[in-house]
Amino acid sequence: MPKLNPQQIKEQLAALPGWQIENGELVRTFAFKDFIEALRFVNRVGETAEKAGHHPDIDIRYNRVRLALITHDAGGLTEKDFQLASHASKLV
Repeated sequence: MPKLNPQQIKEQLAALPGWQIENGELVRTFAFKDFIEALRFVNRVGETAEKAGHHPDIDIRYNRVRLALITHDAGGLTEKDFQLASHASKLV
């Protein structure tokens, strides 16, 4: 999958409230009522990521989950990153 150019990234990002670009990665932190809810979210994201063959970096801190997406093979952000981000946003 080809790497997106800056304009494409800007357009895709506009459709994903709460997401931002940090150090070239697509990033968002989600907050939940407790640790168990955070884990449930991670498991649902994990199932989708595994099916897509595209795995985010996941950081869990009690009730907060930070997802960071980048397509390493492409050397930057691709449509895959934005698709997984969109799916993750719909899970909350």
